[in-house]
Amino acid sequence: MNTGLKLYRKRIIPQECRPLTGDEIVLADDEVVITKWDTINPKTEFTHGCSCYFLKQGFKISKFYRHDNTLLYWYCDIVDFDYNAADNELIVTDLLADVIVNPDGRFRVVDLDELADAFEKHLISGELMTTCLRRLDDLLSIIYRDKFDRLQNRLDSLGL
Repeated sequence: MNTGLKLYRKRIIPQECRPLTGDEIVLADDEVVITKWDTINPKTEFTHGCSCYFLKQGFKISKFYRHDNTLLYWYCDIVDFDYNAADNELIVTDLLADVIVNPDGRFRVVDLDELADAFEKHLISGELMTTCLRRLDDLLSIIYRDKFDRLQNRLDSLGL
């Protein structure tokens, strides 16, 4: 990937694909894409953040910041990537399962009901659901083994 990368967020529920033109790409290579961003829609809990897309693992790890620049939590999306080299476009599909990691280390898995709904409504294939669950298991294994800091370091080392 080179400079000029166009980044898109594709959602399954609701179905949409949106260019992330407001995101600033800080770094893009064969392993990660790192961005800084402001919320697309204003939120009361958080206003901005940064994300690291782990291209080989299928995770997007984001830091959500409050208005006063304090960390609210880490938000981990299970995702799938589709890179179009001809147009230098990366489409990131949110596979619905997420993990929220609080600054104190407590975490919770969320949105598995949405994943089940998407499967029941034939919005995702069995293969994609299996991919999502395996990636979720990989992420949870990292958290359980107390190695989440290795993912966090990609953002922290850049001062994000």
